Amino acid sequence: MKKNYLITGAAGFIGFHISKKLLEKGENVIGIDNMNNYYDLNLKKHRLFLLKKFRNFVFVCFDISDKKKLTSLFKKYQFEYVINFAAQAGVRYSITNPDEYINSNIIGFYNILEMCRFFPVKHLIYASSSSVYGASKKNEFEEIDNVDNPVSLYAATKKSNELIAYSYSHLYGIPTTGLRFFTVYGPLGRPDMAYYSFTNNFFKNKEIEIYNNGDFKNDLYRDFTYIEDVVDAIEKIIKKIPKKENDYRILNIGNNKPEKLMVFIKVLEESLSKSLNKSVVFNKKFVKLKKEDVKKTYASIRRIKRLIEYNPKTDIREGLQKFADWYVEYHITKKRYF
Repeated sequence: MKKNYLITGAAGFIGFHISKKLLEKGENVIGIDNMNNYYDLNLKKHRLFLLKKFRNFVFVCFDISDKKKLTSLFKKYQFEYVINFAAQAGVRYSITNPDEYINSNIIGFYNILEMCRFFPVKHLIYASSSSVYGASKKNEFEEIDNVDNPVSLYAATKKSNELIAYSYSHLYGIPTTGLRFFTVYGPLGRPDMAYYSFTNNFFKNKEIEIYNNGDFKNDLYRDFTYIEDVVDAIEKIIKKIPKKENDYRILNIGNNKPEKLMVFIKVLEESLSKSLNKSVVFNKKFVKLKKEDVKKTYASIRRIKRLIEYNPKTDIREGLQKFADWYVEYHITKKRYF
């Protein structure tokens, strides 16, 4: 029998990909998205176009901070699983637009928890972020680490999500799993992410800003995680419901293989060169690291590997080549649909 999944942020990057995977397996997916203009709306419309090809997909457009509309939706459908990926993303954007983060990431998430309280579900999965680790100097970031010092408002809202989820799991027995994502990238990704914005700037003949001040010996490191590896993990986690005596869980989803930012940029240039059949070299401007940024992200994946069979297998050369091929098809040859 088909199950009903609620996926918030369904027109977003990860929300789209997990929706598509579940739809392909024949599950019923009800997707919510507020379709805000934080980044290119045409990309969100394109993702929705691809999802609406499935008869088992229903889309509703509103913000999860609207409790009245959310209540009506939960009354209409008996959701077995809720995947909450609706959130205002972006570290730097949170510096100048704090209201957006409180409205979506705090109030919206509280509303989701309230719905799961009054309309019980088997499992609530929600997006946290590797940004909660702040400026940790550890070699590997583990879920048991102290994360009481977020260096951005975005990170603070994600840490708040984890705390509130713990309270609701403890008080009302809601099985929750928070996923700390580590720099997810790939086709149909977010244009505000560095790899995507670097590519956009190349085609606009603009320079790219690299926040390492030209200090290659102390380069930035990021644990880049390819979208297909992330979706594979989420699909397996859905059915791994926390036991009643331990309703709350936090998991890292990363690659466990940090790459130097400059190496990542070089591979991106090579990937675009191959996709375009011509040499691509970014015009680089090195600037000082901003105080809301962190120097390194590095996911320990021991906990998730104890729970599921999780072996991220996509290296940055394969992943960035897939992104570059998609980018050229979507942006350059204009194979897009809305």
